[in-house]
Amino acid sequence: MNKKRFTGMGIRKITLVSLTLALLIGLLAACSGSSEESTEKRVLRIGVLYGGSDNEPYFRQQYTDMFEMSHPNIEFEIVGAINYDDQRFEQSDPAKPTTQPDPYEKMTEMLNGSNPVDVVVLDYNMLRRMTQDNLLQPLDPLVAQDKFDLTDYVPTVIEGIKSAGDGNLYALTPTFSSSALYYNKKLFADAGVTPPTDKMQWADVLNLARQVAKGEGEDRNFGFSFNRWPSDGFNDTQVYSQALQLKMWDDKGEKMLVNSEQWESVWNTVSSLYQEEIIPTQEFINKLNEKAVADGGNGNDPFYGDLFIKGKVAMTIGEYGYINELKKASDNAAKIKDFVPVDWEVVTVPVHPNDPEVGGSIMLSQLMGINNKAQNDKDAWEFIKFSNSKEWAKLKSRSLYEMVARKEFLKPIGGMQYNMDAFTTLKPLPPTSTDSEKIFREKPGIWEAQSPGYELFQEVIKKTKTAKEALAEWETRGNAVLEKLKTNPNGGMDGGGGGIGILPVPR
Repeated sequence: MNKKRFTGMGIRKITLVSLTLALLIGLLAACSGSSEESTEKRVLRIGVLYGGSDNEPYFRQQYTDMFEMSHPNIEFEIVGAINYDDQRFEQSDPAKPTTQPDPYEKMTEMLNGSNPVDVVVLDYNMLRRMTQDNLLQPLDPLVAQDKFDLTDYVPTVIEGIKSAGDGNLYALTPTFSSSALYYNKKLFADAGVTPPTDKMQWADVLNLARQVAKGEGEDRNFGFSFNRWPSDGFNDTQVYSQALQLKMWDDKGEKMLVNSEQWESVWNTVSSLYQEEIIPTQEFINKLNEKAVADGGNGNDPFYGDLFIKGKVAMTIGEYGYINELKKASDNAAKIKDFVPVDWEVVTVPVHPNDPEVGGSIMLSQLMGINNKAQNDKDAWEFIKFSNSKEWAKLKSRSLYEMVARKEFLKPIGGMQYNMDAFTTLKPLPPTSTDSEKIFREKPGIWEAQSPGYELFQEVIKKTKTAKEALAEWETRGNAVLEKLKTNPNGGMDGGGGGIGILPVPR
């Protein structure tokens, strides 16, 4: 080996690493607060819902490692309320009812135990109950005391957190996730139709979809899709009704609630989109699959199944990370035969008239609060400040799939130009009660009461049943399942509508 060449390469690598560390140390110094900090060794206990051999290293890498670099006297202990490894490897007895731990009870045990955690990391639905149970310290006095600047925080994040605390701030989150309505500018221009706008109501968006849908057979351009991938229709009803927060069954899981005017309106709205071919139909998808097989499979199609990116759908709801997929498609368009990149823009997801400021696409998950019984509340607040600082946001703003909560660092990906406000304008859905989740632990077989909805919705699409008839039948069949669950909470594979896989949690 050429020793001289190796030495030069080594020096260059060391120089790059040194520069990187210098920049990082500069940022850490800016976040560290007081220049005269105690050198006393202290422990800061962080409580998370799920611990385990995989979860703890990830959490440390994401949130605590940088803080430890600038605070070497702080030792972190990550405490999981529920050990994911125990859940994963536990062998249950098929003859006994399946029992699952209550996440909220486990979290409160961690907060109130003999060695309580200092910081708790929780999700949005849990925040509301914790504030009501007086488990968290209010952060407003600390924010005011330290003049911690929150003026450039995304309004929907701060307002969403405060709405869960009756107008008070009990937690902060450095990141959030969101979705928006993507639309194909060319398809709208070709159809002579005005594109959608922010905070447009569902009825108006679907009216635009009807106007822009054109063509027949393989040449059909569809007006709308509830997500970028083909759906069975039933899941589309869940997306459409998410902000309405309709329930399938009562809080005790003893009575179906689907036979109502609201449910009927939802099913009529979504099924009509399939009947009018405003949304890609199953028949269209089947023909695409048959064509792909005839052409030798879809192995060479990098966008298989994504009809928006192929220019076949005028509007679709997509997460923030979808922008990166669209960018990669555009950057590599010349390599793909007959591919024309989509000229797109985004607006907020559609809203319902009952609450036009709320969307179902804002997710606040890594919320950090201080335990009312914290043993080290001073360092707890310093850690929360650090994790929610401008410097931290700047470091994390390069993520392609998660958004930082400070607007100053929310910039379009790769120098592109698009409506960033589409992801930050609407408020998150009001938090649901953690009590509503209890039923899924006590009655794991309750999913079987949902199963008839899938097949019955297909009958509505095919017009073999009206929405009213289908929902009445679902009510009857679902109630039969709920009655059986009173004696067998786990349900069974017979007579309940079949086995159920992993499904979205109904509201």
